[in-house]
Amino acid sequence: MKLLVYGINFAPELTGIGKYTGEMVAWLAAQGHEVRVVTAPPYYPDWAVWPGYNGARYTTESWNGAKVIRTPLWVPRKVTGTRRLIHLASFALGSIPALLAQWHWKPDVVWVTEPPLFCSPAAVVFARLRSAKAWLHIQDYEVDAAFELGLLKGQRVRSMVASMERRLMRCFDRISTISMRMMERANSKGTEDARLVSLPNWADVSAIRPLTGESPYRAELGLPPDAVVALYSGNMGAKQGLELLAETASLLAGHADIHFVFCGNGAGRADLIKRCESLSNVRFLDLQPMERLGDLLGLADIHLLPQRADAADLVMPSKLTGMLSSGRPVVAGARPETELGQVTAKCGIAVPPDDPKAFADAVLSLASQPDRRRELGIRARTYAEENFDRDAVLRQFERDLKACVADTRR
Repeated sequence: MKLLVYGINFAPELTGIGKYTGEMVAWLAAQGHEVRVVTAPPYYPDWAVWPGYNGARYTTESWNGAKVIRTPLWVPRKVTGTRRLIHLASFALGSIPALLAQWHWKPDVVWVTEPPLFCSPAAVVFARLRSAKAWLHIQDYEVDAAFELGLLKGQRVRSMVASMERRLMRCFDRISTISMRMMERANSKGTEDARLVSLPNWADVSAIRPLTGESPYRAELGLPPDAVVALYSGNMGAKQGLELLAETASLLAGHADIHFVFCGNGAGRADLIKRCESLSNVRFLDLQPMERLGDLLGLADIHLLPQRADAADLVMPSKLTGMLSSGRPVVAGARPETELGQVTAKCGIAVPPDDPKAFADAVLSLASQPDRRRELGIRARTYAEENFDRDAVLRQFERDLKACVADTRR
């Protein structure tokens, strides 16, 4: 089977879409499938093209058995709504020559991920002209999120953009997404069940395991042996509600045994550092290498998963898979009726997403109950093994891909 993956984020980016797409491509290539990738140079979450890559020209490389074509990309130094749209448009336009260069290769499936939706029109047209299947994978409903977060405004604009989104989604042969609630939303946008596929985010549960001893990060950060560590690890962007982390650390500043570690990069990091500059119970880390992810997640006694209230029902955070795999409880900002709230209730504490005191009280409650933390951690690990195992998820995805291609041949 020939699979053409088309999207702005890809490995070696360590978080979000780039991480999952890279792992998917490597897994499929290892199964003997031919995979090519049209993407941009890595830039996320730092919003700067990584050293060793070029954002001004086309380059080609081999990556874990796949051919990767990287296209020019404009990356703004300061991210605003308008600049982000220009940034996405630069990839959508610059990637078209690289996409057309795959004409004679003739893929069986053209696979594109949202966000960004900007790439979808070119993907659909190319797939139709080459008699390939068009597959849209939704990691985040960016149109809905843009309005909920105030990046786009106006009811007339929303109606127009939503109508365009629905028409575009109807052009895809398959639409997959990462949670049942997000599949329900795809239904509400006019996608029939026959075209819907569940493709949840996964974790390498064999590589990320509960630590049997102390994480080496404790010594590296100079943390006391009896410290209870509350860890946030992941992208530091607009949808994360990072101000809640600073407020929680401030409310618990008088509890000497509770220490906060905030690990990640992104547009919101500088503001978070500023909010925490007077707090001695907070330490910051840059994103860590993938091979140290198990030790990093094992540093936590409690994982922190804040969400902005206006986006809390739009996403199923990808970082949750690693948190649960590490066998540690989670405190998440999520309403109880949301899918995130329902999962968190099994292996942690879900609190209202915009309530710093409730968040702090939940952390304090778990910090004072080591037996409860241990019990919830066991539940977390069990849930991860049953729902997020990478090989199981990707084997099912491979079967769905083959079924999609078989439809084309018939």
